[in-house]
Amino acid sequence: MKCLLCKSDTMNDDKTTYFAQLKNCYIIIENVPCKKCEQCGEVVYSASVLEKIDEILDKVESIASKTFIMDYSSAA
Repeated sequence: MKCLLCKSDTMNDDKTTYFAQLKNCYIIIENVPCKKCEQCGEVVYSASVLEKIDEILDKVESIASKTFIMDYSSAA
């Protein structure tokens, strides 16, 4: 896979932290699987990971107060 930003061919499997700002809170999801460019650090998520993140955000938004931090693997 080519990096969308710098066009490098070095996209490696990795994990990252996903940040989201919703209406009433901030949500941080740690250890999210991704492809990360070795050259520029650009992060790309698969469609299945993005679907799971959407599910997590929907669930957490209703219970979070200001900041909510969770691990992707415990929610996936």
